[in-house]
Amino acid sequence: MRILPSFIAAFLLSACAAPTLRGTGDLGVVIERASGSVAVVDNTARAVLGRVEGLGDLSHASVVFSRDGRHAYVFGRDGGLSKVDLLERKIARRVIQAGNSIGGAISQDGRLVVAQNYQPGGVKAFDAETLELLADIPAAFGDGKQFSKVVGLADVPGSKFAFALFDAGEIWVADLSTPRQPKVTKFRNIGSQPYDGLVTPNGRHYIAGLFGEDGLALVDLWRPEQGARKILANYGKGQEKLPVFKMPHLRGWAVAGGRAYLPAIGRHEVLVVDTATWQEVGRIPVKGQPVFVMARPDGRQIWVNFAFPDYSHVQVIDTLEQKVVQTLSPGKAVLHMEFTPRGEHVWISARDDNRVVVYDTAGFARLAELPVQNPSGIFFTSRAARIGF
Repeated sequence: MRILPSFIAAFLLSACAAPTLRGTGDLGVVIERASGSVAVVDNTARAVLGRVEGLGDLSHASVVFSRDGRHAYVFGRDGGLSKVDLLERKIARRVIQAGNSIGGAISQDGRLVVAQNYQPGGVKAFDAETLELLADIPAAFGDGKQFSKVVGLADVPGSKFAFALFDAGEIWVADLSTPRQPKVTKFRNIGSQPYDGLVTPNGRHYIAGLFGEDGLALVDLWRPEQGARKILANYGKGQEKLPVFKMPHLRGWAVAGGRAYLPAIGRHEVLVVDTATWQEVGRIPVKGQPVFVMARPDGRQIWVNFAFPDYSHVQVIDTLEQKVVQTLSPGKAVLHMEFTPRGEHVWISARDDNRVVVYDTAGFARLAELPVQNPSGIFFTSRAARIGF
């Protein structure tokens, strides 16, 4: 009879030790670039839940998520690919897959994780569950002995991935429906030095920005037989190009209300493009050289941050008025922004102040400041449900 109270006590203790049941829809990570760690955050509670360390060089890190939002795949600059369990806040698996890597993507069905590499150049596809290498596509060009840095990797429908070859001036689309037998379509002579790319939210168009010349290259993925074509050619004609201190970024988050809002290389402007015709329909003057140009999920606002020396500011563009309506100063060295899933709040990293600042996007009130070590990229699990994120 004395066994029963001991059994009950043991049961109660084990129950108390069990992890709290919760969903993953409001979780995310903030890259702590100097310490090789990520802060796991809750964007509803506006809180840091914990940290995961041992992720290597995160000086140019990016993240994608599993379909269920439980795992974050962290791509490090040192070629490390880490699968992080957000609920248990630990590394589930990790591989070193290249010498120099700058990002990745996850397939439409969530089965493949793909990394893009500077060194040795090319892309590699991994099983999302085990991180087993399934495909290796070298970015060989010219005589086949030259290898290009790969940039602008984006997932597109049908287990396909589009990316650009910086050194070759090409766009490739890899069909990984059968991962061990990849099929690659190559679009050559698309322009000089493509530096990044975006896929539109419907998955139809892939656009590569060009660093070596004014303009962008566009591929209609529904009609690939039409090849690549140049859009916004010579947008800076007659104007002196300013020194570029930080390469801007392109992603589908800049498409809103039938228009794309794109950073102008070497200029203090955001270019406005009609996505039906891909013709320029306007320009919006901004404080500095844009780095990230991001649409609020409802498309009413565009938030812009800047390269040095204006990188302590953020400006907000109203898409009805087509002009800047707010300038904010979140802190020193703003590197990234991320909207909550429905856009009521935006999180902004201020690297040199070691904090993430949360703003209300309607009235621009500062709602919270979270201590984070040298924060850069902010990534929420809501990305798992969006093409090109």
